Amino acid sequence: MYNEDELLALSGIQHIAFCERQWALIHIERQWADNLRTVEGQHLHNKVNNPFIFETRGNEVIARSVSIVSYRLGLYGIADIVEFEKTENKENAIKIPHKNGYYIPYPVEYKRGKEKIDDRDEVQLCAQAICLEEMFNIKINKAYIYYGETRHRTEVVLNDNLRDRVEELSQKMHDLFKKGITPKAEKKKGCKLCSLIDICMPNLNEKKLKVSEYIQRAID
Repeated sequence: MYNEDELLALSGIQHIAFCERQWALIHIERQWADNLRTVEGQHLHNKVNNPFIFETRGNEVIARSVSIVSYRLGLYGIADIVEFEKTENKENAIKIPHKNGYYIPYPVEYKRGKEKIDDRDEVQLCAQAICLEEMFNIKINKAYIYYGETRHRTEVVLNDNLRDRVEELSQKMHDLFKKGITPKAEKKKGCKLCSLIDICMPNLNEKKLKVSEYIQRAID
């Protein structure tokens, strides 16, 4: 169990799933740069994240910008939306103030783009679910991602493999943060999509020059 001072931003788990260096630049060196994708993503979240709005739709209660934490993972953050679905089963469910019956919470994450080929979106969502499980002492078996580009909502099954991946990545975050290590740049296919490409400069390690070659190039 981590204490308050050791908590890291849950949002970082998607960064480290994409690139360890990107995570370190943002969360250790505190560097950031926007591109079209990040600006569009912020706009989408601004429309979603109003913590003063609670909605009731049939058997669902919808809460926005829900503060979440897991002291076991050592992560804290904000869930875009948590949908509380009414259930007849009292086990593995919670009570909501001023509402009758029992409810199961399901986190919903909003993304500006479309489904990724890697698991960065799923691990972020699963980490949110683990926070809710710890906070309410329940088990959550599914969650959802809404993609703004395709306007498609995807159900994510929170299986053991995904949970193990979250554990692995959260531990990696704490290890790197404790050591203050920023991994070396490695040029990858996804680098051109990263808003930090000009800060990271992955091309620097692509080919190492001898000092004499560097000086000759400068002279030329």
